[in-house]
Amino acid sequence: MKSQGKVYVVDDEPDLRQALKRVLLAEGLEVEGYGSAADFLAAVADDAVGCLVLDLSMPGVDGLQLQQRLTGAKSILPIVFLTGRGDIPASVQAIKAGAVDFLTKPVKRVDLLRAVHAALERAGQLAGGQQATAELRARYEQLTPREREVFGQVISGRLNKVIAARLGTTEQTIKVHRGRVMEKLGVASVPELVRAAQALDVSPPD
Repeated sequence: MKSQGKVYVVDDEPDLRQALKRVLLAEGLEVEGYGSAADFLAAVADDAVGCLVLDLSMPGVDGLQLQQRLTGAKSILPIVFLTGRGDIPASVQAIKAGAVDFLTKPVKRVDLLRAVHAALERAGQLAGGQQATAELRARYEQLTPREREVFGQVISGRLNKVIAARLGTTEQTIKVHRGRVMEKLGVASVPELVRAAQALDVSPPD
């Protein structure tokens, strides 16, 4: 997967921030630097694509708090944490919350670049997944109300004749609706239909 997006460096130490930016720029990456979480949040959109190199300990909103805010905003920016302390509990918390890596200052160039490239690769995967879900959502919006009913019944695992009885129609009519649903959503099997429902967060009816 191709690396994609900018690298956002958030660290309250100006010298370190500039040093990190120089290393990343020399690697041919697009880089922006911010001295606080507040500055970053004010400048960067929630749907930005790239990755975040984030200091754990900062005045005001710290790294873990910024991670929580981004998660709440549905941001897909993978995070590489930096810390001047060997804070194992914080690193465990950060990784469990989805951080790509947790590096201790002073950061070695090779470790920084390895972590950033891994984060950018994940960013590309997440962005691709978002695009695929958006396209699937657009397809789903093309379904008629009746087709959506049939969709829900099919992902429940019910047979056509059972669905027909529940919806008060014929089995042949259900077959037609089912075929249209699969065609509109671009799937070829019931397992694919179930995966589409999961991606769309569509739950089967009771």
